Amino acid sequence: MTIDRRSFMAASLFTGLAAGEAIAQTAPPSDAGKSPPAGLPEPAETIDLWPKGAPGMPDRPPVEVVTERSAIAQVNDRSVTGTTRPRLVVFRPDRPNGAAVLITPGGGYRLVVIDKEGYEMARWLTARGFTAFVLFYRLPGEGWKDRQNVPLADAQRAMRLIRHRAKDYGVQPERVAAMGFSAGGHVCSSLSTRFDAKFYAPLDAADRLSARPFCAAPIYPVVSMDSAIAHAGSRDLLLGPAPTAEMETAYSPDRTVPKDAPPHFLLHAEDDAAVPVDNTVRLRAALKAQGVPVETHLFAQGGHGFGLRGTIGKPVEAWPDLWRAWARAIGLA
Repeated sequence: MTIDRRSFMAASLFTGLAAGEAIAQTAPPSDAGKSPPAGLPEPAETIDLWPKGAPGMPDRPPVEVVTERSAIAQVNDRSVTGTTRPRLVVFRPDRPNGAAVLITPGGGYRLVVIDKEGYEMARWLTARGFTAFVLFYRLPGEGWKDRQNVPLADAQRAMRLIRHRAKDYGVQPERVAAMGFSAGGHVCSSLSTRFDAKFYAPLDAADRLSARPFCAAPIYPVVSMDSAIAHAGSRDLLLGPAPTAEMETAYSPDRTVPKDAPPHFLLHAEDDAAVPVDNTVRLRAALKAQGVPVETHLFAQGGHGFGLRGTIGKPVEAWPDLWRAWARAIGLA
């Protein structure tokens, strides 16, 4: 992918007030009632997306709540709801390889998973030299104006801010990938197909940069808003209870693939009872029809939401290394 170097250099010069506001440190989502397991320190570095507050704030803003879902003391499985300050949580590798990954965890647009599809994946990536950014995006069912666009607006803004601050992280601005899980896979595939769509007014120099990922990896993703195969909960929270046919089309990434979409890595288990594998199959067909490079891995078993921890002892356990080999082959790392 080529980024307009003139735009990037111009954006990099504006590191005054706007950039300072954009990196205000709102703490990562955390649960004060439970300490993280030994050897897994909590991240502390964050980047706020919207320096003057997220657009479209509800009249009665939600309250951020972190819920621990694990009954095992040594294992965290937290989720967060009520995010009013969308932000990136940053994981820096000891030896950066110059590439970054924007991670959008899942949660059915009802919540955002913290550990299983966020921090665990980020730690795996940083151990291999990638700088990882976990995005805690706004949830469309929490009263936001323009509800259906808030997750994608956050993802676009996040991608631009990563590039705007690439030098701070030892990252080459061209080499920023996207990876998302479940409903976060919908955020990821929406970003990779509608990166040029305008969902918010530009704020600063960062917004002069491209939101197109270098490559995209929607993992067991929600894709289609077609009620025949859609994840019903995600569809309802994103589009409301009675979306029009036009809305279903606009918010189904398989129906919005441009010819300049980035290369894709697709992964799904055929026994996924929550999000039918046809979501990935349709996205693959749409990418192929537009001539977009795509690598697809379908596993017989794995279910839904396996992330890293749910793959142990199954063939799907190989998926992170398959992604890494693919990323290396296309020049990400």
